[in-house]
Amino acid sequence: MQPGESLSLWSLISQASLLVQLVMLVLLLASVVSWVMIVNRGIYQNRAAKLYNDFEKQFWSGIDLTQLYKQGNNRASSGILDGVENIFRAGFKEFSRLRQQSSVEPEVVMQGTERAMRVALAREEEKLEANLSFLASVASVSPYIGLFGTVWGIMSSFRGLANVHQATLATVAPGISEALVATAMGLFAAIPAVLAYNRYSARAESLLANYETFAEELSSFFHRKLHSGQA
Repeated sequence: MQPGESLSLWSLISQASLLVQLVMLVLLLASVVSWVMIVNRGIYQNRAAKLYNDFEKQFWSGIDLTQLYKQGNNRASSGILDGVENIFRAGFKEFSRLRQQSSVEPEVVMQGTERAMRVALAREEEKLEANLSFLASVASVSPYIGLFGTVWGIMSSFRGLANVHQATLATVAPGISEALVATAMGLFAAIPAVLAYNRYSARAESLLANYETFAEELSSFFHRKLHSGQA
């Protein structure tokens, strides 16, 4: 950019060096992908929280567990089940299967049931924390990528001063402004990512704690039912 030209944002980007433009493009793509993941995570975790509250109310309403299991068969076959109901179904299915085998000891029944619920719990944990590692990476790396673009742009700007007989603020300002846009874009990508990561990580931990509590309560219920001799 020559002295006296407009310092609009678009002109700063279009007149930047090729490497700085590449850095800006990487940061722009990272920002767009981050926002897509932020929206998806928000929708998914809101849905998971609602499903948890609805299912817990239904579970403790006194409904027969066999009926509750059958109610979810259609959703399970369609692959649209999420959250705590998957943990319930995994535990109930294994408990019912092992209990029908008369030769299986009660302790083995409980061990198999708890193992099935742990596997389901691990899968739900993966769903809750999906894409969070990418947000963490964007939050931590983007400022440095932007800083790299800034340093390179400033270096290029000062190298260009070698051909100028008299260096003035008007001569230096455009090149430095171009370089600083990369830092601004790095922060623009990083700040939403770090805020979203902190929020969604905390919410995932809270939901996972609720899932674990439900799994323990369900395990206690199965234990009581197994030793009471109820059908």
